[in-house]
Amino acid sequence: MTEEESGTPHWLFGDQLGPHFVDPARGGPHRDAPLLMIEARSVFRRRRFHRAKAHLILSAMRHRAAELGDRVRYVKSDTYRQGLREAVGDAPVTVHHPTSHAALAFVRALPSVRVLPARGFLVTHDAFRNWADDRGTKHLRQEDFYRWVRQTHDLLMDGDRPAGGQWNLDHENRQPPPRGATGLGVPAPYRPRESGIDAEVRSDLDRWSRDGDVEFVGEDAPRGFPATRREALAALRRFVEHRLATFGAHEDAVLAADATMSHSLLSSSLNLGLLDPAECVERAEARWRSGGVPLNSAEGFVRQIAGWREFVWHVYWYFGPRYRAGNALRHHERLPGWFAELSSDATEANCLAHVLAQVRATGWTHHIPRLMILGSFALQRGWEPQAVTDWFHRSFVDGYDWVMVPNVVGMSQYADGGRMTTKPYTSGGAYIDRMSDLCGPCRYKPSVRVGEDACPFTAGYWNLLHRHRDRFERNARMIRAVRGLDRLPDLEELLEQERDRRD
Repeated sequence: MTEEESGTPHWLFGDQLGPHFVDPARGGPHRDAPLLMIEARSVFRRRRFHRAKAHLILSAMRHRAAELGDRVRYVKSDTYRQGLREAVGDAPVTVHHPTSHAALAFVRALPSVRVLPARGFLVTHDAFRNWADDRGTKHLRQEDFYRWVRQTHDLLMDGDRPAGGQWNLDHENRQPPPRGATGLGVPAPYRPRESGIDAEVRSDLDRWSRDGDVEFVGEDAPRGFPATRREALAALRRFVEHRLATFGAHEDAVLAADATMSHSLLSSSLNLGLLDPAECVERAEARWRSGGVPLNSAEGFVRQIAGWREFVWHVYWYFGPRYRAGNALRHHERLPGWFAELSSDATEANCLAHVLAQVRATGWTHHIPRLMILGSFALQRGWEPQAVTDWFHRSFVDGYDWVMVPNVVGMSQYADGGRMTTKPYTSGGAYIDRMSDLCGPCRYKPSVRVGEDACPFTAGYWNLLHRHRDRFERNARMIRAVRGLDRLPDLEELLEQERDRRD
């Protein structure tokens, strides 16, 4: 690298906050290169974000700037373009590949900016593209990708075979919650302590709200997720040493009084760039090999990081910007205002009210409430997929464009017609009843389809199958469920009930 290149400023986005984004040995800027960070208020005007999400992002950015000291110039501006002009004028700048199509298009349109390869993932764009192109199909399956990643990165492998003889131990990770239990009884997840920077962030957000400059949804309780590398490492260590052992078996279970169960709560730290996925999966594997956790827990966690998270990132880029517009089921209903406002009082369905209240208070809930309660409800009611995607993006502390487009358009709403999943992820109330303790106190009955006690999920499930019968009965994984419609003696009554239902 020339002396001129060593002096080129490097721009860090707010989700590129870990040391691997400034490591010259890993494709980062020169060790002497000055750094630039831009806090653009326009980002928070564009969407009505959850207040806890806005707090976490700003806190993480300002903490990172404080750590970097004199090496970084931290600019608060109205827009990125304005901040860049103030910081460097027309001088050249480098930046690692951003995490959204819009951000990438923006930086590529700036003549002074040179885009470096993406960081924060196990697989490069080129490697994924080669793998996907070799499939020779429009349909990509996460399980195939996951096995490939395990082999190429030597994760949970014994020679050329998967550890334990099986690639996927998901069948061991679907146990319902222990009967009669209100919690799993495991040590609590790591919780950070706020600093003076958090107080400054909260003051700024209060002022923006008072001035009517920016609007938020949800509550800003004491910050619940790491905002620094040190905090993120502490959270990772606590999970691996004290919570990973019980993660696998009850990974898909839900308990009203135990919001976190044994989940890692590391997604926001990974998505801010505070943690590198390699260190997460390597620590989990090391814990298993030392005898500290069962294989199904280690494999389940590795599959979440090296399998699903990695797959979602690459699907987002491989399918391109138009993927977000998918609407294979032609769903066009508007999101109701109560859902957008996270108003738990607006529904009598206990599971839905409980999860909305949790999201409103924390900006987080684990993957089963997201998929099988929030996402399933939206799918059954035919809400417009792009609006649902935007809602998830805004409402969760770990929500980013690359995260939510494939997760919602592809998996949750089946709006891509099956390009990344083999079937819609939805169910009646029986599944929620089996996997949670949320149905007992509910005024609705999960086994009832029609009438005053009819569970909205049970009735909604059958209504969805009927509405898309022609499509679903051509799906090998759906045909048995679709044929169940013919055994419903009250189908016409159910369909009339659902036509009259008001969300």
